Amino acid sequence: MPLCVVRTIPPALITIKVYAGPVFAAAVILPKGFYHPLLNDSKQVKEKDRETLRFIIEKESIAFAVGRVDNDEIDSINILQASYKAMHISLDNLAVIPELLLVDGNRFKQYQEIPHKCIIKGDSKYTSIAAASILAKTYRDEYMCQLHNEFPNYGWNKNKGYGTAIHRKAIENSTTYFIIRYP
Repeated sequence: MPLCVVRTIPPALITIKVYAGPVFAAAVILPKGFYHPLLNDSKQVKEKDRETLRFIIEKESIAFAVGRVDNDEIDSINILQASYKAMHISLDNLAVIPELLLVDGNRFKQYQEIPHKCIIKGDSKYTSIAAASILAKTYRDEYMCQLHNEFPNYGWNKNKGYGTAIHRKAIENSTTYFIIRYP
């Protein structure tokens, strides 16, 4: 039975309630018995180890896909709906149709006729959810690092869009807001 997990990494909220970047979601189907000692909730894994795990997960998974919803659409439909949409995009792009979805968190918008189960803190309880968390996080971080090359004053290569003093200062001093959202 193909079992799929879905995990989103939303834009980062900083203390002045500014969001930066898109929302990413990943769907992963792992082979039965998959294990790696470094695999855990992406927030608990070092950046270097996340990159190693991404390669392993992509190589060893039965199927994986990543979905993204950009900041303009987040502003249009709200972060929750954008998270659902990113999850659905990742599921649309899976090469294998799962029979059950394990979703990290406490809510999910039904996807087709596939049953789902929401699991609070699932990325610390299920290997497959942790794997999806790693993929969503590394894809989002990679995107923010690419943006850093165009807009180095925000420090996105280091903060990945999450609130830091350098990031807040750059926002205060900038007129470039294409990727920055004000809720």
